[in-house]
Amino acid sequence: MTTYPVRTYEEVRETLLARREIALLDVREEDPHAQAHPLFAASFPLSKLELDAYTRLPRRAVPIVLFDAGEGLAQRAADRLVALGYTDVALLAGGLDGWIRAGGEVFRDVNVPSKAFGEFVEARRHTPSLSAEAVETLLRNGDDVVVLDARRFDEYQTMNIPGSISVPGAELVLRARALAPDPRTRVIVNCAGRTRSIIGTQSLVNAGLPNPVAALRNGTIGWTLAGQTLEHGSARQFDPQAGLDPHNLAASRDAARALAGPAGVGRTTLDEAARWAAEASRTTYRFDVRTPAEYEHAHAPGFQGAPGGQLVQETEMFAPARGARVVLFDDDGVRANMTASWLAQMNVEAYVVDDATPQDLTASGTWRGARPEPAPTPRIGAEELAALLAKPSNATLVIDVTSSANHVKAHIPGAHWIVRSRLSHAADDLRALPDAKRYVVTCATNALAPYAAPEIAALTGKPVHVLEGGTSAWIRAGLPTETGDARLASPRIDRYRRPYEGTDNAREAMNAYLEWEYGLVAQLDRDGTHGFFVI
Repeated sequence: MTTYPVRTYEEVRETLLARREIALLDVREEDPHAQAHPLFAASFPLSKLELDAYTRLPRRAVPIVLFDAGEGLAQRAADRLVALGYTDVALLAGGLDGWIRAGGEVFRDVNVPSKAFGEFVEARRHTPSLSAEAVETLLRNGDDVVVLDARRFDEYQTMNIPGSISVPGAELVLRARALAPDPRTRVIVNCAGRTRSIIGTQSLVNAGLPNPVAALRNGTIGWTLAGQTLEHGSARQFDPQAGLDPHNLAASRDAARALAGPAGVGRTTLDEAARWAAEASRTTYRFDVRTPAEYEHAHAPGFQGAPGGQLVQETEMFAPARGARVVLFDDDGVRANMTASWLAQMNVEAYVVDDATPQDLTASGTWRGARPEPAPTPRIGAEELAALLAKPSNATLVIDVTSSANHVKAHIPGAHWIVRSRLSHAADDLRALPDAKRYVVTCATNALAPYAAPEIAALTGKPVHVLEGGTSAWIRAGLPTETGDARLASPRIDRYRRPYEGTDNAREAMNAYLEWEYGLVAQLDRDGTHGFFVI
């Protein structure tokens, strides 16, 4: 077993305070990560490491510190990262328990730096807000009100305030003047909980929108707890041309640029950002903060799509190397400057690309991050697998390593689901499966299965194949699927169930979540490493 350097709590804390680069990575699955972790620890599950590493850690020499809670995952993650070419990999002394014993503060939930920052902003700026009851009264009375939902469109479609319009966070300053052209119109910003409504509302206040603006206090959680009815399946979205007329665009651009300067946002060019990204001594992230549709139509090479509202909401997921540079691009002068102003206040070194032209946007399609080549494994087609499964011998067993949510929604009949990180001699998940002469490994799109298959072959000594095209290919072939959780070989720890998503959350969970958010500012004070400020 390879021995790796060890970094103590004190060393990690000093690095954070000095704003030197560090990627503190929790390699457990998302649910245990959400139960307790340091403030700036990014969820980086061992099970998906090869899929994420080259995108989320673009510089091979980035200082990495890994931890788990004693499961042995950090050692395995270190082995994999070194095999992928990372050169500065260390383990956290004592893991999570060592952090706690040394006096380190631990936080619950996910995207904690961003959520804590939202509470910090509200506490410092006294962001205006209205209760769910007050907003419902305004709507019922037919007052001059527009409700703007700052979440992703798919979240909005799940549940929304009646009559609201989907305007994801980075779009608010760009679009609000057109969506509420009468300055007497009251603008209400909401999300599911608190963070995006606070940041969205404060963005409009900071940008000088002449309208009265308020956050819907506690978002759709507050609406639900007040006993009020939500809509479901709504499709109302902002007009893509909203806010782009010369008058509104100039006002929004001037306001955004005026905020970026005092926040400490730097200016750069596409060429300089490309040179920075190639440096071996410093990590540079490059993000295009426009809408997914705009990004997919055309974007600058090397820039990852990261809609600005989500980038502020999930900063540590997009850019887990704390202390790195972050370069933002838009084509309007509003969204990148607004997003950068918030990142800078989160103690992130942020830059905005100036003077780019449409001719610079030579790439298209979704982001395709580099991934390592998996070890070669024999492939099998959907029809051939169906024929094998139809034989009475039951000699072939399908193992599904997709997300548990995908598996429960639809899987190959008889397939057993396993969390890939629990494929080891120390776990009983694989040994608990029915006996088989051969295994076929699948996932949703064949992204993860090729990495898991060689591990299953090594652990079982049996022939292992990968399903070509994954379960998606099986479905496209018109073959039958099952639903449900009857064959879960592992616990569903791969995803933390957020108390603010979906429509069937218990009132106790929603209330507990709100109480947790209220306490984040005090936790920030105890932790002391955040460096947040407000302008």
